[in-house]
Amino acid sequence: QVQLVESGGGLVQAGGSLRLSCVASGSSSRFNRMGWYRQAPGKQRELVATIHIGANTDYSDSVKGRFTISRDNAKNTLFLQMNSLKPEDTAVYYCNGRDYSYTDYWGQGTQVTVSS
Repeated sequence: QVQLVESGGGLVQAGGSLRLSCVASGSSSRFNRMGWYRQAPGKQRELVATIHIGANTDYSDSVKGRFTISRDNAKNTLFLQMNSLKPEDTAVYYCNGRDYSYTDYWGQGTQVTVSS
């Protein structure tokens, strides 16, 4: 059973930074793609950033230039460095792993709250 466990969320003032981590039980190299999604109250879950096994990355326009996704396969860990945070970044952030059969795995989520 694959488990993804996020950490690093919290309360921060606008303009501040947070670093989210997601540790995968077992080898994270089983995931062709890993990513971060977020869901704000009353809104649908949206894609924030993805990183492929070859280290190619993609970002939503709303976070491009402010957030950086990275992965350390040796430590089975995914990261999201979030800088210049805005109140609209407030959401529950979810770690996602997609394996080579296109099966998605999800973490339990970590709350990020940005105060103005």
